[in-house]
Amino acid sequence: MDHDIAPATSRPTLLTSEDWWAVWLGGLLIAAASFGLITAVAGVARWTTNPTDAFEGQGLSLLILGLGLALVTALAARAMGGSFIQHQAGFFFLFLLAVLSYFLANQTGIRAAGVGYAFWALLIGLLISNTSGTPNWLKPALRSELYIKTGLVLLGAEILFNRVLSLGPAGLFVAWLVTPVVILFMCFLGTRVLKVSSPSLVIVIAAATSVCGVSAAIATAAAARAKKDELTLAAGMTLIFTVIMMILMPIGIRAIGMDPIVGAAWIGGTVDATGAVVAAGAMLGEEAGQVAAIVKMIQNILIGVIAFLVAVYWVTNIEDSTNGKRPAMTEIWTRFPKFILGFVGASLLFSFVLAPTLGDETVTAIVDLTSDFRGWLFCLAFVSIGLESNFRALASQVQGGRPIQLYLVGQTFNVVLTLAAAYVAFGGILFDKVL
Repeated sequence: MDHDIAPATSRPTLLTSEDWWAVWLGGLLIAAASFGLITAVAGVARWTTNPTDAFEGQGLSLLILGLGLALVTALAARAMGGSFIQHQAGFFFLFLLAVLSYFLANQTGIRAAGVGYAFWALLIGLLISNTSGTPNWLKPALRSELYIKTGLVLLGAEILFNRVLSLGPAGLFVAWLVTPVVILFMCFLGTRVLKVSSPSLVIVIAAATSVCGVSAAIATAAAARAKKDELTLAAGMTLIFTVIMMILMPIGIRAIGMDPIVGAAWIGGTVDATGAVVAAGAMLGEEAGQVAAIVKMIQNILIGVIAFLVAVYWVTNIEDSTNGKRPAMTEIWTRFPKFILGFVGASLLFSFVLAPTLGDETVTAIVDLTSDFRGWLFCLAFVSIGLESNFRALASQVQGGRPIQLYLVGQTFNVVLTLAAAYVAFGGILFDKVL
């Protein structure tokens, strides 16, 4: 598909904007979990040889979850000009594909190899899209941005400032110093050296590499009006190399005898998905796993900052209007991904309102629920991205392999620079050791 993430000419309202609906839906799920209206979220269990073990006692719960998600997302689709009935008709099959993705990912052997639901969701979608083709009746339910933006609002609830502050300057040094340097390096490499023709593709790959993979790519793509195929290419590369890094980095850290805390900070600053960071960090020990997760949380805060700066830069430096004049400065607000406000708001709510009033134990239980919802929404988004993409369209974005070169060189630079920062910050050189 060649259309942009959101047309620059549109001026959506609070009830017709996909970004705002992500805020409303994310807020609804947070409220339901916080007030005890939702006490559990259905899931697919781990299984080894008997596939039915994955669904034992979960059949009805999964049905209710699917119906609930179908209802709220159909309301959003209708408000944005779509069809309530057509969305629901396609959504149920989409949800089944998401269940299949979790089913494959939770097989114990596959899970041990680190191949998560996001990989399977994207793969399943791509297989359907590039073989039989995505049926027309399914397309109204393919709202990948709505699903993942709502999931990102929920992600904000997981970034608690007390956890961020627990690592102090060392965590900030690794997460916030390296990230902008890598972005600037990759932008120079992509536009000046490799001469990738699409600046939006360059910035999406750079954000995915330096911050937190697909989540940052979605936010940046919205700010830069990137094409859907550009987002798919960046997401695909990120998912593949996230699996590789998640497996190899802990093995390498243990093999060379690196301080596990330094190694955990290194993992937190380079592995592109929060779930993969947690899994990889846990391989180095409980304390190391906490350090890896918190460094990634600190880095995730930059999603909103980078999206805003990209919106400003694109409006003031990249795009011209049809009459040759720069877009108005008000375009910055129009371009800014509004769901980032929900992301930040959720973090502030949980950090400064819910945690002090309800206590850490209750907040942890609420976050467990919102993170489960986030997982389902991300899974729906990845299946949708795959179903909306085809290899011929992706091939047109490869441009002689230059985007892949950009990712590989940029990620290598990111890995080396983050290792140096982790060693200086967590090795007792620049700051006292945190643990």
